[in-house]
Amino acid sequence: MPKKVGSKWADWLTEALAVLKPPEKLTVSEWADKYRVLDSKTSAEPGLWSTDRTPYLRGIMDSFTDPIVEEVVFLKPTQVGGTECLNNMLGYVISQDPNPVMVVYPNEKLAQFTSENRLQPMVKLSPALESRFHENQSKDLELQFDGMYVVIAGAASPAGLSSLPARYLFMDEVDKYPAAAGKEADPRSLARERTNTFPTNKKIMQTSTPTLRTGPIWTAWESAHVQMEYYVPCPHCGEYQTLTFKRVIFDSKLDPEIIRSVSHYECVFCNGAIRDAHKPAMMRAGEWRDKNGKTARKRITGYWLNALYSPWIRFGDAAVKFLSSKKAGNEELQNFINSWLAEPWENTQIKLNSDKVLEKSSGYEEGVVPDRTIILTAGVDVQKDRMYYTIRAWGEDMTSHNIRHGVVETWPQIEDVMNISYLSRDGTEFFVNLCAVDSGYNADDTYDFCAKNAEWAVAIKGSNNPMPAKYKLTKIDREDRGLFGISLYMVDGGYYKDFIAGRLDRKSNEPGGWFVYEDCDEDYAEQVTAEQKVSEKRAGREIEVWRPKTSHADNHYLDCEVYAAFAADCVGIRYMRYEQPGEPPKPPEDKPVENKKYWLQGGNSWL
Repeated sequence: MPKKVGSKWADWLTEALAVLKPPEKLTVSEWADKYRVLDSKTSAEPGLWSTDRTPYLRGIMDSFTDPIVEEVVFLKPTQVGGTECLNNMLGYVISQDPNPVMVVYPNEKLAQFTSENRLQPMVKLSPALESRFHENQSKDLELQFDGMYVVIAGAASPAGLSSLPARYLFMDEVDKYPAAAGKEADPRSLARERTNTFPTNKKIMQTSTPTLRTGPIWTAWESAHVQMEYYVPCPHCGEYQTLTFKRVIFDSKLDPEIIRSVSHYECVFCNGAIRDAHKPAMMRAGEWRDKNGKTARKRITGYWLNALYSPWIRFGDAAVKFLSSKKAGNEELQNFINSWLAEPWENTQIKLNSDKVLEKSSGYEEGVVPDRTIILTAGVDVQKDRMYYTIRAWGEDMTSHNIRHGVVETWPQIEDVMNISYLSRDGTEFFVNLCAVDSGYNADDTYDFCAKNAEWAVAIKGSNNPMPAKYKLTKIDREDRGLFGISLYMVDGGYYKDFIAGRLDRKSNEPGGWFVYEDCDEDYAEQVTAEQKVSEKRAGREIEVWRPKTSHADNHYLDCEVYAAFAADCVGIRYMRYEQPGEPPKPPEDKPVENKKYWLQGGNSWL
């Protein structure tokens, strides 16, 4: 009997200690791997959760437990596990750090459906969550747990958004939220106010597939303190890179099923063929980095993925979807851009394509100066480890021809390219009259270079906002480098992009055309047409601005051509006229000597 009493006492003490025991010190991904169970109704792979299946989600989930991070922005496509990422964070809070939670969906109907079919089944499938769930005290839109509640609201319901305080705020598919909650303000703003009670330890997570560039999730991504992308190593050369759709190689003429099976991805560094079988190992070895290669998170950290990273999507699937969407029209193409590439759809006013550039072949070979050229100008776009350049020949009416473009790695190489002579077909020699060099990335080295080569090079800085004039000259000093009175031109990039777009539309026989040399490479054509002019709202009014077609489009050659066009304007090409070389003077004809009498010969002279 005493033994039995002692046993009860021991059981009671064990239970009491279990209640007092602090929660395990786990990250969200570790908690999910240990406790999360996926439902067969809502998951393609039911059973125990494994972050190794979608390794890119580990960094996003674990940022939620990073004390530095207050807000997570996840710009996502479909089919990468984005919603489950949010659900794992919610499960972690219930199990590890009970505090008031608000979860917001686009409308109350979706909130009700998600609660019944995803959130409550998630709780009941996991013993770590079910043991804390007070089902009898809960409603579909207000779940009760030990020491906390979860309010589930629709973005269109101001009452639901302003009901209770919340330390944790989750907002799903924010681009589908209404602009206002009834007569109230923006739903996201109303929801954020619920976290004001927790000024020092609140956590906010918002995620969505994007719609427009002016939409909530894209705006949040652009304003995040750091934008992270998932870099994966090439299985052949080991170089890290992000996956972009333009590197997917496929033959559009093949049958769709063949495209699905034979398409591959081409490494941006070694051009090696990356197959679908390589993806799992690449994903496991990947890491989140910002554009400078740094991995540090900040208070508001943004994450971006496209569907190419998904273990459930083949490279060929993306190719087939693109081709079918393009054929179906804008509505389907927008769905591909938004839901597969996780990029915003543009309300396009002017859109160029690379085919139009390649059609503008002048018939001249690379390096040959076309007939009736007056001057040559150049543009240089400076990047971290390389410099892009273009050289353009200009004639009357600003008719222009690209005669050379390329990439170099050093400033001496730029000097070499700009200081050699270029010949026309009749042997006339031309040199670059003016080269405009971008100072946006490496200003000090650019200023040094332009000061050293002041007779033919000037530093410029592009402006994305409209300017009163096409360009403006300023003078700057760099006392620490002994440079004074450096010329720096501020250039209206939008104006010159309009100029290039307008000239590309001119017919071949029309004065003022914009041409490229024979057999121009496609990469140049793609970069020159990497941007489009779109309508955006600013301060309540519509404006038109140039934006990249996709977030990863290289536009270096377009910038070079903008700078070369500015350089031509700067030297006054608009007012120059071509002077036909005159015919060489004819040698004097031999004339018979007249039989004249001069004073030395006598005659009637005084001698």
